[in-house]
Amino acid sequence: MDFIERPSPNHDERPAGAPVDMLVIHYTGMRSFAAALDRLTDPMAKVSAHYAIGRDGTVYRMVAEDRRAWHAGVSSWRGHTDINGRSIGVELENKGHEYGYEDFTDAQMSALISLCEEILARHPIPSRNVVGHSDVAPTRKEDPGEKFDWARMAAAGIGLWPETTSLDFALTKSEFPYGLMKFGYDLTDETSVFRAFHRHFRPVDVDGPINDASLMALEQLLQISE
Repeated sequence: MDFIERPSPNHDERPAGAPVDMLVIHYTGMRSFAAALDRLTDPMAKVSAHYAIGRDGTVYRMVAEDRRAWHAGVSSWRGHTDINGRSIGVELENKGHEYGYEDFTDAQMSALISLCEEILARHPIPSRNVVGHSDVAPTRKEDPGEKFDWARMAAAGIGLWPETTSLDFALTKSEFPYGLMKFGYDLTDETSVFRAFHRHFRPVDVDGPINDASLMALEQLLQISE
């Protein structure tokens, strides 16, 4: 696909032998996309991503995929803590929860899906490792947030989405935290993790309590990710 090259100096070598087996989706969370691009390429900011996608679908390439971009910060998934070292990071233009959270555009989502299809063709990234920033850093981050269309991504073969159409499930509320840990979450702060899980997989009920729909979704995710 076509890119606009916007190189960032903020990257370093990936750890020797570390696989690229994660894809992390972010939003920029700034008042303007121009400001976000400037920050992601500012050597003083020490943050970056491999790609950034504007609301019009324009894709910017900032860091080569064989380099470690600095996008995830302090984070964890499936017991790994150097998420930057094993992931590709993609930023989506969106003002975010602080400045006026917006719907993601069709052009943006279409470009993201095309980009992700190419990334997945190059790297062995399992579906359960296609995550949001809030999944790997639930105490700090909310992006890409409850308006992001994870179901559309999964329908394109990118990531997972539970088809919660059946009420047959065995998972109990007491087992829910352990199920989340098995799926990949770091349970240091259960409340934040519950919210992150809902934000990704139950966006209609981000702040709601753990209920049958939560249990059913997690059980299905565990089944289809094995």
